[in-house]
Amino acid sequence: MAGKLVSELLRRGVPQVVGVYLAAGWGLLEFTDWATGRFDLSNGASDLVVATWIVLLPIVAVAAWRLGHHDWRRRTPGRRTPVATPAAKPTDILVLPFANLSANAEDEYLSDGISEEITNELAHMEGLQVVARTSAFAYKGKTGDVRSIGRDLGAGAVLEGSVQRSGDRLRVTTQLVEVASGYHLWSERYDREMKDVFDIEDEIAAHVVEALRGILKPEERAALARNPTDNVKAYEYYLRGRQFFRQSRRKSLHYARQMFERAVAEDPDFALAWAGISDCISLTNMYYPATGADLGRADEASLRALELEPALAEAHGARGFALLQQKQFEKAETEFQAALEIDPSQFEALYFYARACFAQGRLEDAARLFQEAADVREDYQAAFFAAQALEALGRESQAAVGYTKALEVAEKHMDLNPDDPRAATMRAVSLCRT
Repeated sequence: MAGKLVSELLRRGVPQVVGVYLAAGWGLLEFTDWATGRFDLSNGASDLVVATWIVLLPIVAVAAWRLGHHDWRRRTPGRRTPVATPAAKPTDILVLPFANLSANAEDEYLSDGISEEITNELAHMEGLQVVARTSAFAYKGKTGDVRSIGRDLGAGAVLEGSVQRSGDRLRVTTQLVEVASGYHLWSERYDREMKDVFDIEDEIAAHVVEALRGILKPEERAALARNPTDNVKAYEYYLRGRQFFRQSRRKSLHYARQMFERAVAEDPDFALAWAGISDCISLTNMYYPATGADLGRADEASLRALELEPALAEAHGARGFALLQQKQFEKAETEFQAALEIDPSQFEALYFYARACFAQGRLEDAARLFQEAADVREDYQAAFFAAQALEALGRESQAAVGYTKALEVAEKHMDLNPDDPRAATMRAVSLCRT
């Protein structure tokens, strides 16, 4: 019975209609949020739109069922000709998430954090191409031949490893494998104290660069030697905060902020953690209006991050994001541009700069920046909004390609976060658009 109902729903195109309706509602909510701040409208405007959207949803679904026509729907496209995947270069590297071998499963934040920090360090090395975190973490906890995984993701080499913590002792085992031959290009085991975690990350990154590309340049070695904090406890809190922040849910953002607050309590000069506090509040405010006190804290935290490290891209990005919450678009744009001058691959600056442009109706700029953000990091929201901006500009063929990419990235994200409603919604809408 249930199977027949589902089949009939699909035949009548109800999911497609509802998906399009959700997409239109999403865009209308974005516009209403912008108009509310831009023209000093009552906050009740957003509430009215939401209420109307919810009331009309079942009516739209029933109408789709009763009409049940097929001619309005997009025709199923013909089979696409497979596109040949370019051969991977030896300098194309995949960093798989390091396995957590600690007795405490909660230490996973540490193994994930070390993997991510090494990924970030390698991504800033000239001549290397690093597979995106989203693709790499899709294989987290899965067993398989690293050469096959590397080939699937277009990598010429794969770095894998494990992390085991016992009290203040830390063991990190890692190996670099050439995909074409299966040979070990380099391997090492580090038995150190927890306070040496920065040195371990830097040494691994340096050895990988030397194995794949050659000798490190003096400026690259100097960049690796710069640690965000000398306080290991603060760094642990920061890694926990990043783990929660990536989940982008209301509760997880609350936990992330708590971790960042603890980090700055341990080390008041930890600029990245100050930027993290500000970003948590700003991101929460995008979906759940924050209090004046919280927005003031975001303002204070972003200014503190800039005061500590004026040349930190993340600090300028956090400042721009905080100003965006205050609808100070010109000042926010200045900060986003400053962040990108320091680090053109700073995802948050690209993404929230794009959001600022989208909110002002600058669709050309928004489409370009969303696409640049999606190129830097496989993020389903960046890919989705890039497609949405292109669609609003009337570039249907480009938008269709964009929605296909958004669908692919959303599915990868949902493999890791199956209960993410935002990803599920964007996946459904993207599916209807492809």
